[in-house]
Amino acid sequence: MSAEHGQQQQSGGRRGRSSGDKKSRKRSRRKETYSMYIYKVLKQVHPDIGISSKAMSIMNSFVNDVFERLAGEAARLAQYSGRTTLTSREVQTAVRLLLPGELAKHAVSEGTKAVTKYTSSK
Repeated sequence: MSAEHGQQQQSGGRRGRSSGDKKSRKRSRRKETYSMYIYKVLKQVHPDIGISSKAMSIMNSFVNDVFERLAGEAARLAQYSGRTTLTSREVQTAVRLLLPGELAKHAVSEGTKAVTKYTSSK
C-alpha cells in the first residue's frame, strides 16, 4: 500500500466518504470543448453527414488555435492603443488581419450581426 492511500484512511471519525476515498482516484476536471457547437453547425450545413470522434478532435483543435490567434492579436492591438479592455473593434481588426480575403469579410459580417442581435436584446 502506498503512503498516499494510507493517509486517506486516517480520516478521523468523520462519516461518509471524502472526495478521494473511492479507489483513491482523483476525479478529472471536465474538459470544455466546442464539440456541441461544431456538431450543430455541421447539421445546419449538411444534415445527413456525421463526424467521427477523431475528426471532431481535429476540428476542436482548429477552433482553439484560431481562437488563441485572434485573442492574442486583439490583445496586442488593445495594448498598442494603451487600453486594458478588448472591444468588438479590436476583435474585428484582428479578424481582418488574420483571416484571408472573403473569409474575413464573412466573419466580420457574422460578428457584426451577432453583436447587433446581442445589443438589441439587452
